[in-house]
Amino acid sequence: MTTPPRTPRPDLGPATAAMARLLAGVRDEQLAAPTPCPAYSVRELLGHVDGLTTAFDAAARKDLGPSTSTDPGSVTPVLPEDWRTGLPGRLASLAGAWRAPDAWDGDTRAGGFTFPAAIAGVVALNELVVHGWDLARATGQPYELDTATLEAVRGFFAASRDEAMRAPAFGPVVEVPEGAPLLDEVVGLSGRDPGWAR
Repeated sequence: MTTPPRTPRPDLGPATAAMARLLAGVRDEQLAAPTPCPAYSVRELLGHVDGLTTAFDAAARKDLGPSTSTDPGSVTPVLPEDWRTGLPGRLASLAGAWRAPDAWDGDTRAGGFTFPAAIAGVVALNELVVHGWDLARATGQPYELDTATLEAVRGFFAASRDEAMRAPAFGPVVEVPEGAPLLDEVVGLSGRDPGWAR
């Protein structure tokens, strides 16, 4: 008898570290700037990132409560005053929580939905990668991620190319030229235009 392959369990560390680097480059005067997320300014995007970081950290630990039960689309994200000093630590905690083997087992809850933890971990990674790109573009910073992280997110999006399945979280796929960088492909699969500029 053969053992079925395990669901891939990507490391969230590279994406959380990339996000933390971006935070250090955000200037106060950029907080009101627009982002590739039409509904969010930089300030609101950062508030959303802080909220999802807390929620998915709790989801990994199966510490279910208000942070995992709130639909992020139901409230305007609020950026905490300690975001410059506190959010990098919360991002590191998130990565650590998903390195625990049992984080990926059973069911958990995030964004008001109960779903398999193995999917929740990849959703968390997807959020970090796409919103990291959003923040980099909105603040004029470089953004690079390792191939393994980008491949994990591409796999997530490739499984949901059907527009009915994607709505309302993601827009229609934006096709990119053959041979485009992997990051551009991931961004296009998320429904964003890789050529977006401030």
